[in-house]
Amino acid sequence: MPSGLIALLDDVAGIAKIAATSIDDVAAAAGKAGTKAAGVVIDDAAVTPRYVVGLTPDRELPIIYKIAKGSLRNKLVFLLPAAMLLSAFAPWLLPPLLMVGGAFLCFEAAEKLLEAIQGGHDVAQDAIATLSSQDMEDQKVAGAIRTDFILSGEIMAIALGTVATQSLWEQAVILLVVAVLITVGVYGVVGLIVKMDDIGLHMAQRGSALARGVGRGLVHAMPVLMQILSVVGTAAMLWVGGGLIVHGLHEFHVDAIPDTIHHAAQGAASALPAIGPVVDWVVNAIGAGIVGLVVGGIIVAVLHIMPRKAH
Repeated sequence: MPSGLIALLDDVAGIAKIAATSIDDVAAAAGKAGTKAAGVVIDDAAVTPRYVVGLTPDRELPIIYKIAKGSLRNKLVFLLPAAMLLSAFAPWLLPPLLMVGGAFLCFEAAEKLLEAIQGGHDVAQDAIATLSSQDMEDQKVAGAIRTDFILSGEIMAIALGTVATQSLWEQAVILLVVAVLITVGVYGVVGLIVKMDDIGLHMAQRGSALARGVGRGLVHAMPVLMQILSVVGTAAMLWVGGGLIVHGLHEFHVDAIPDTIHHAAQGAASALPAIGPVVDWVVNAIGAGIVGLVVGGIIVAVLHIMPRKAH
């Protein structure tokens, strides 16, 4: 009996050790997947703050919370099951779906550029003039969640590609961990960004001279930061959307555009070997952004400019 008990305990210990190793593997893979998706995470953090422009300060954090909930729903309810189904039954569908999502991002960015060129008819200001505050809030939240769906789709796709060799259940756990941590991280940062002026005002009204100086600096920096984020957000949508299209073309062996960008990046990196990796990344990003601008411009022309001329 004692020997049987010892054997049973050994078996239990062996199973626990295997489970612990598996958990460690999942954690490591989740970290790797999250790191590879870091570029899209930055894009997401840059794009989101523009959706609270034009709203009263007391509604900023509630709106960010609504968008965060919508983002988590996008990832867990729609994208995670879809990723698992694609991984199991139709991995060949992933590239065209990502290309469609990329085209949507390119369209949104090109539409924003067109509005700026035609006189800066900002969507937020138009909404203030034509909608009730609740309608405007609902519109902004819906728009943010719609854009987040594309960005979240790329995050999940990158993570899925990183863990493609794992078992199906491990893929699901890793994507779940990535989805939750990235959503909390992104929208936590976004919340800090949009409340930066309120934090600065609080600091400017009390505390030491240093705190008051920092507070005034934060208040004065807020409009500049929002403008920078608006520009970065638009560029990010072009870069991410164009990158999805370029990658999709490569997957379908339509290599003229991907190869041109790749060779240009390699050539530029070779010319500046001291900062080669940085130059390679910048040239690839610029190339993807140009593709995104062309694709987005074509879609905007088809949907907006050509119908007007027809009338």
